[in-house]
Amino acid sequence: MDTIEIIETSGDFAKQVEKLSHANLNRCWHCLACSGGCPFAEDMDFLPNVIIRMIQFGLKEKVLKSSTIWLCVGCNTCSMECPNAVDMAAIMDSLRQMAILEHYLIAEPGILSFHNSVINSIFRHGRTHKLEIMMKYKIAEKDLFSDFNLGLKMLAKKKLDLLPSKVKDKKGIKSLFNLSGGIS
Repeated sequence: MDTIEIIETSGDFAKQVEKLSHANLNRCWHCLACSGGCPFAEDMDFLPNVIIRMIQFGLKEKVLKSSTIWLCVGCNTCSMECPNAVDMAAIMDSLRQMAILEHYLIAEPGILSFHNSVINSIFRHGRTHKLEIMMKYKIAEKDLFSDFNLGLKMLAKKKLDLLPSKVKDKKGIKSLFNLSGGIS
């Protein structure tokens, strides 16, 4: 005989996600365009379209504990592939912020250090400075030399800049951080 698992749901969850992400979840047809275009879908515990359905069903805890929201790299492929312009990348970013603010355990070890390194780089320079992100992440994870040779190859091939690139309106970008409540 099969057993039925009872899961607590949150009716406000979808509204919270929509408010944070400025996305209309009801526009999703579940056509799988977002999931089919995602370069990391095979590593996720739930496909992006399934995450939307789980949000609609109010499965807050399951969504915020999933590895999917942390494996999303924000490349926007899902958002560009969506025939209804559902901004899945913004939804994933909103879910990560909710998970942090509500103190959910991060499903992927080390990902919070990486996330914070990226956000801090954008705050400091107006855009990402990949070398700084890598260095800060490696220091935070206490894993300085596991891929040192790869870093040297990337430097040699000019895939990493030693200095951050210039941004005209750094103050404007910092004001966006201040409007959103700052950085964690």
